Amino acid sequence: MSTALIFYLLLLTAVTVQRLLEIRKAAQSTDILLKMGAEEVAPGHYSAMRLLHGAWLVCCIVEAIWREEPPSLWLSAFSMIALLLGQTLRLAAMHALGPRWTTRILVLPGFPPVTGGVYRWVRHPNYLGVILELAALPLIYGGIWTALFFTIANLTLLLGVRIPAEEAALVRVNEYSAYQDDQNRFIPNRNKS
Repeated sequence: MSTALIFYLLLLTAVTVQRLLEIRKAAQSTDILLKMGAEEVAPGHYSAMRLLHGAWLVCCIVEAIWREEPPSLWLSAFSMIALLLGQTLRLAAMHALGPRWTTRILVLPGFPPVTGGVYRWVRHPNYLGVILELAALPLIYGGIWTALFFTIANLTLLLGVRIPAEEAALVRVNEYSAYQDDQNRFIPNRNKS
């Protein structure tokens, strides 16, 4: 096993541990939000999301071992930058949402939408971060098939189920329309300062 592969597997281990800790934090937040009267929306897709993200990590390992040889340094470096950008967006979104961050779609009737922090520029920074991560992490070791499959599958769930359900629920209970009309989903608005 090459040194590059060992380092990549260590990176995958770190990301896996991070995700497991986030799942625990999300479960705690979910319990608190439900006790506060939050409403869960579109719970049926959640199992598919969990399966998708777990399989993504496994496929990163499998494709890296199958490849044996690391990709070009340029692809690895570019992918690492994209992964760090994705991580930064996700962590900034988690920070801005505070105890309202969870992996499920929960809305709190009567609570205004979070519009500060990274949400000032992008409507869905967490999802944008995940999109970047799903593509970038496998590409660090040349996992083009894993990157393509899981990025497309994730986008299908995000754009087909999760985002429409979340935005419809927020419009219904949280006066989200004005914010929604003022922000792009994934691309920062130029006129925001």
